[in-house]
Amino acid sequence: MTATCVMVLGTTSGAGKSWLATALCRHYARRGLRVAPFKAQNMSNNARVVAGPDGGEGEIGSAQYFQALAARARPDVRMNPLLLKPEADTRSQVVLMGRASAELSALPWRGRSERVWPQLADALDALRADNDVVVIEGAGSPAEINLMASDVVNLRVARHADARCLLVTDIDRGGAFAHLYGTWALLPEADRARIAGFVLNRFRGDASLLAPAPDMLRELTGIATVATLPMWREHGLPEEDGVFDDRAHASGDVRLTVAVIAWPRISNLDEFQPLKNLPGLRLVWARRPAELAGADWIVLPGSKATTADLAWLRAQGLDAAIARHAAAGGAVLGICGGLQMLGATLHDPLGVDGADPAPAPGAAAAPVAGLGLLPLATVFARDKTVRRARVRFGALAAGPWAALADLDADGYEIHHGHTRATGPDAREVIPGLAWQNARGNVLGCYVHGLFEDAAVLRALFGASAPTLDAVFDGLADFLERHAAPGLLDQLIRP
Repeated sequence: MTATCVMVLGTTSGAGKSWLATALCRHYARRGLRVAPFKAQNMSNNARVVAGPDGGEGEIGSAQYFQALAARARPDVRMNPLLLKPEADTRSQVVLMGRASAELSALPWRGRSERVWPQLADALDALRADNDVVVIEGAGSPAEINLMASDVVNLRVARHADARCLLVTDIDRGGAFAHLYGTWALLPEADRARIAGFVLNRFRGDASLLAPAPDMLRELTGIATVATLPMWREHGLPEEDGVFDDRAHASGDVRLTVAVIAWPRISNLDEFQPLKNLPGLRLVWARRPAELAGADWIVLPGSKATTADLAWLRAQGLDAAIARHAAAGGAVLGICGGLQMLGATLHDPLGVDGADPAPAPGAAAAPVAGLGLLPLATVFARDKTVRRARVRFGALAAGPWAALADLDADGYEIHHGHTRATGPDAREVIPGLAWQNARGNVLGCYVHGLFEDAAVLRALFGASAPTLDAVFDGLADFLERHAAPGLLDQLIRP
């Protein structure tokens, strides 16, 4: 069996490709079809731990993880065989088939594509053999003419899969019809023929005011606008491709304000989506000390370049603001890289932490002072820990985190560092993974995804967020209401 492939292309990054692909996955799964998502190459520091090719575990971009769940499929590394995790503006860690590769990370961008294409094609072929439909997501824009010759994620994939494509644009940004026409115009003629329809995303207002633009665009291109999707901010899907909304989020009367530090190399920010959906909670992304004003909790999230983000935090004066908050008894939570920053020292002797500029080969970096809110020392190791985790919290001191005592929770680990206590005031609450200060208000934990665990949400907030299944069904319902009649069936018709 060879699956039919439906591909979502975008005029820009952030146009809505991940959102639309997720909705398509759930729509076709609800039809009783075997469905799998695929994105040949993703650039994101949002990653999840999934089944690996050899019975072990590996990591893929979070967007494909959620798409797999929407498709009612078991997530595995074939769904995103190449993941680029930015460590600096000009450098990324390359993860191939779930495993970080130092060799590929060292190659020039254009020199990498021919090395990896055979494995990307094999992964797609394997998914097609196992499923009825494969929903493929492109990256950025397929019309990046400076990158077309080394493309392994857009047109090359569409040709290999003989995919029927939707081209989506964000009309809220303005210039949507120019984006659609310009993208179409820059494509080779044979690839234009793959586009089955244009999609306008995030439209606000009266759709009749779009006329006569869709008809004019069809006259120019021969392609119909097959869906106009209204603006929908509260759909509940975790943020796509590392792009997050800077607006403060609040649901209902605010009883608790949580400020997440938004440093440059933030990772796994999608794990905070459930907090946006909780009634009475206000979520703030903070880049300046003033944005911490009024926060009940301060969260230090994951980082792909921990020491570099720690330096940035200090340059903004956020370190002093966090120290004042903790000294006053305010709640502080560090997750993964955030945990490492809370400690006394961080040491990267092998240069694996994504420092910018990268250390010279063989140069030993000196230890860096952490924030000193927990008596911990972290050493970065070459081997990367990538695994799902089922953990149990031990006894916790009285304070904001006491409700987690003796609680079982599910999450995952993705980190290079190894951390140990350096003083008796570090209370180990999960062996080797989480520590608390003696006062009880500062907690550091290596485990990502705790806020996605229903038991953790109930313990900490006495409330629940909508289930992912409900979110996925809502996306599919929304798409089915606003797509042209018969479109979704036509996309997979032989």
